[in-house]
Amino acid sequence: MNRSTSIYSFRFILVIFTMIMTSCSVFKKAPAKTDGPPPTLSKPTEEKKAEEPKKETSKAAPFNVAAFGKDVKKDAYNIAVFAPLYLDSVFATSTDIPGRSMPRYVLPGLEFYEGVQLALDSLEKQGVKLSVFVYDNKARQADVPTLIRNKQLDAMDLIIGAVSTPELKQLSDFSKEKEINFVSASYPNDGGITDNPFLLITNSTLKSHCEAIQNYVQKGFTNRNVLIVRRNNSFEAKLAEDLIAANEKMAYDKKSRIREVIWSDATPESELSKYLLTDRPNLCIVTALDETGARSIVRKFATLATTYPIQVFGMPTWDVMKFKEPEYSGVTLYYSTPYFNDKTDSFSKYISEYFRKNYKSRPSDMAFKGFEYTWYFVKLLQQDGMYFNKNLNREPLRMYTQFNFQPVYIKEGAETPSYFENKNVYIIQKGDSADYRMNAL
Repeated sequence: MNRSTSIYSFRFILVIFTMIMTSCSVFKKAPAKTDGPPPTLSKPTEEKKAEEPKKETSKAAPFNVAAFGKDVKKDAYNIAVFAPLYLDSVFATSTDIPGRSMPRYVLPGLEFYEGVQLALDSLEKQGVKLSVFVYDNKARQADVPTLIRNKQLDAMDLIIGAVSTPELKQLSDFSKEKEINFVSASYPNDGGITDNPFLLITNSTLKSHCEAIQNYVQKGFTNRNVLIVRRNNSFEAKLAEDLIAANEKMAYDKKSRIREVIWSDATPESELSKYLLTDRPNLCIVTALDETGARSIVRKFATLATTYPIQVFGMPTWDVMKFKEPEYSGVTLYYSTPYFNDKTDSFSKYISEYFRKNYKSRPSDMAFKGFEYTWYFVKLLQQDGMYFNKNLNREPLRMYTQFNFQPVYIKEGAETPSYFENKNVYIIQKGDSADYRMNAL
């Protein structure tokens, strides 16, 4: 995030201060004022006469999960939202923020919360009835185990969390026990979870990225030379295994074989050139996630680009990396991501305008994700009730992300999913001024 933390208006600080003064990290959602929701969200639905909650009825269980066969609809739903706000750290000694600026590490969670809030404002205008409770999952006195032990989450109908370890596993275990859908909103990993069909992973795992990259290089280029370029460590070796497995599993009669290239900072460019061809595209899939490694290998390939046509495919962490210096020229760079927003739709324009007017800044992707995930999954609740899992991909509800949730079976012979994962992965080409989506929706 390339902007000063001091540009945020005092309203952001007031939001945090209000949460502190409640003496806990949970509160019922109170709508914030906006300058008007986007056109497609603002039209309120006609108020209907209140109906009695429908009784649970058993149906055939999708995915062999008994709860998914139940029809549990309510007049109003309870939703828990977790975000890393670090309130204990920010207000460790007082409720004052020197200089009225927030620490940089607070901003992702704070913007996620703000995106959630904007979505809730729009849903409320449509007559959706919700009780929403926001928790700081980095709170020391009200951490996830404490909330679970005190039964503060027992009445929830949906959990949305921008969490990582260890909270991911803790909330997953709870959601499985209580049969509550839990949307993991930011962590690109399953955290070792292998047996929770109530877990929905929105941020695709690295294995899915490997499958998507492999699929794209095989189908997107003809007469190609495909290389896996990795360093000699166990982590990158595992990514290479996933790429090779994806290639072997791929049913495509024109696919090329792939070769591994092991490199280090000491590897000379002449050694790399032994694997390259002059008469066809050299598609180099680089498994380095760190910026130092990524820059090092791209720099090496750039010195060879005048002789060999080179296309480099990086990992999802490359989305924030810049390769604009002359030393990287001549190499076409791509990366994979489950989230790409060109911000031209009405929803994105609404969020951007709100941040411009209120905070004199541009929202980060966390704000857009908070908005989208809240809107999308609340709409699923509204349509199908608590157990909307039989059909997680609803095109009419789509905002700016094309979800492709699929059941993942990690254990061999398993009859119920280990979890559901968004398998949609975009391939993005890095440009000088903007990045471009290459694979179609």
